[in-house]
Amino acid sequence: MKTSVAEKIRLQRLQRGLSQENMADLLGLSTTAYGDIERGKTDLALSRLTQIADALGLSPVSLLTDEPPLTPTVVTDTHELDTLRLTVEKQQIELEKLRLETDYWKRRYDERIALELARSLGVQQTRERIGF
Repeated sequence: MKTSVAEKIRLQRLQRGLSQENMADLLGLSTTAYGDIERGKTDLALSRLTQIADALGLSPVSLLTDEPPLTPTVVTDTHELDTLRLTVEKQQIELEKLRLETDYWKRRYDERIALELARSLGVQQTRERIGF
């Protein structure tokens, strides 16, 4: 049985012990407007769906699909924990490499723009001698 997005929102709200008024307050809506969302009378924009998912502590995808929401798992195996730590460290190193590469290309781009701007303004560029 396929559950509509509106029904999923209602079920998730009820599981968290929130009233329609609570949700309306969290979203900055009137209770009537929020009730219309749960009754399926209002077509949801992606931004509003994301707001609702955030208020419920879910991902928007979990409200759109029939898959159950992910629940956090507790890792107790020390080997698995060490593997996860190493994976995180590798990802942090990769992220830093990407940041450095991005900075390099930004500098190159800025230099190129400055050169093109100088050329368009007719500024003479002096070339550095390389020792021939």
